[in-house]
Amino acid sequence: MTSAAAATWTVAAITKWATDDFRSRGLDSPRLEAEVLLAAALSCSRIALITESMRALEPSELARFKGMVQRRRRREPVAYILGKREFFGRSFRVDSRVLVPRPDTEILVEVALRETRSRNLYVRALDLCTGSGCVAITLARERPTSSFLATDISAEALAVAQENALRLGAYNLAFRRGSLFDPVQSARFDLITANPPYVTSAELLVLDADVRDHEPHLALDGGVDGLDLARIIVDKAPQHLETNGLLAMEIGADHGPATAEIFESRGFTNVRIDKDYGKRDRVVSGRRPASP
Repeated sequence: MTSAAAATWTVAAITKWATDDFRSRGLDSPRLEAEVLLAAALSCSRIALITESMRALEPSELARFKGMVQRRRRREPVAYILGKREFFGRSFRVDSRVLVPRPDTEILVEVALRETRSRNLYVRALDLCTGSGCVAITLARERPTSSFLATDISAEALAVAQENALRLGAYNLAFRRGSLFDPVQSARFDLITANPPYVTSAELLVLDADVRDHEPHLALDGGVDGLDLARIIVDKAPQHLETNGLLAMEIGADHGPATAEIFESRGFTNVRIDKDYGKRDRVVSGRRPASP
């Protein structure tokens, strides 16, 4: 793109150029990504890309879009380039300090809401490995009369989560830094949610470059079998759950039966596995029984 040719780049032409470029690099959704990034660069909707397809881009718009394309060429996730990702109908700010929220994680929210429906006026809840805060903030907004606490070992992730909580009005949510239950001492909760690292160490090496080279490994690596933190969480959760309190945890698609067995071995009752939108095992939940 030379400066002399910059004025000849219309919306339609630059969309086609970026789509072809992304396709040649093996990206899964080249047209969609080209349109999403261009709409962001032009501060318009994707519909406007059609209605204004013959408009020539201003030099500043072209430069902004070119910068986005260069970042995507390096396989930086689109969510990081945009600085946001939608989750459960809300827009969360994200960057390389946190994992990109996935639609599958919405199942964890749905399970938590479903299993606490009978106590929708008030629950005391804890969210572990909160990352961007998408789960804790969503639950806090959906249950505004309840009390929520979220923890994460990463100070950088908590900074992102706190910003999201303020921006999205989750005023019934507090944050503490530390590993899993360490920051809560002996406190007990009616609900504990967790989205711990569950990618196996071997799988981490062969993940798509978007994830492997850009998202924080601390939030991904679940050890040899992907269940290192899951075992710790299930083992310690009974000390922090009220009788009949619920533990709900996101898992890898291949971890359903193994995780359910871990729950049952620790005495949890009503253990169930919920599937994600792709019909893969995604959340295991269970209740703490009354002490014998």
